Amino acid sequence: MTTTTPLRSDAAPAAPHWEWQYLDLMRRIWTQGDERVDRTGVGTRSILGATIRFDLSGGAMPLLTTKRVYWKTATREMLWFLAGGTNIRPLCAQGVEIWTDWPLDRYRRETGEAISRQDFSARIVADAQFAEEWGDLGPVYGKQWVDWATYEPAGEPGLFRRGPGINQVAQVVESLKASPGSRRHIIEGWNVAELDAMALPPCHKTYQFHVAEGRLSCLLYQRSCDLGLGFAFNMWSLALLTRMMAQQCNLEPGEAVWTGGDVHLYLNHAALVEEQLSRQPAGEARMAILRRPDSIFDYRIEDFEVSGYAPQAHIAAPVAV
Repeated sequence: MTTTTPLRSDAAPAAPHWEWQYLDLMRRIWTQGDERVDRTGVGTRSILGATIRFDLSGGAMPLLTTKRVYWKTATREMLWFLAGGTNIRPLCAQGVEIWTDWPLDRYRRETGEAISRQDFSARIVADAQFAEEWGDLGPVYGKQWVDWATYEPAGEPGLFRRGPGINQVAQVVESLKASPGSRRHIIEGWNVAELDAMALPPCHKTYQFHVAEGRLSCLLYQRSCDLGLGFAFNMWSLALLTRMMAQQCNLEPGEAVWTGGDVHLYLNHAALVEEQLSRQPAGEARMAILRRPDSIFDYRIEDFEVSGYAPQAHIAAPVAV
């Protein structure tokens, strides 16, 4: 009797698809998460503290493959943040409705008019005065990123006037160039003094950049994450901002590191969770930046090209406002 010894392969086993980090986290929250009543009244299953890492080398981008992610929508939102946007009008004009529900909800409550989202958005785009009155979200992300409020003495004791706003994004670009080893490359959205004036306090609140061996990485701390719907946009936007900052600072992209505080799944997302957990991740998306603008604030949607993205079907689920 003879036996056959398998030939040894020196090839390293393939690394697991990055998306398993997400699916394993989803399964853990759905089966083990603490069930809680939340601000929206819908209810969630939640855990505190989770981390997902993604290597941006070679143009790779963290697009979920177990469902379709509309990366152009997320990119348009990021460009709106960088423009300091707080009014939904520019988003609605591009067909981006991810922020419309909050002002729409306020309009319906205060006027009693049962207007549809489609008609509300159309009116926002067509009527500048209406958009100014009903489309503003308060000092949300873009305002904090590029125009953080300051105040200076106005001459009399206890009297202050508005000072020049702080552009955190521009400051970080310059600090990355001048002092790459610094531990102060931070963009912060959590302005305690202005939280009550925001339609929604910042969820993805703190971005910290890190340079090592010519590569730029970024860690995002997200205080609250809707894993079923919001995470896909948050992870893409983190990677996108890191890629843009790297290009502006003459660095190679490193890692996108996402850290969630309260990470949750809504109880009315059972169909989404069950469908997504039944799917297998496959494939890899890559993104090319087609030009280098003069500054971090000059990118356009046409500057980004995604290839190799072949997701499974979109999974619809309700948004909790």
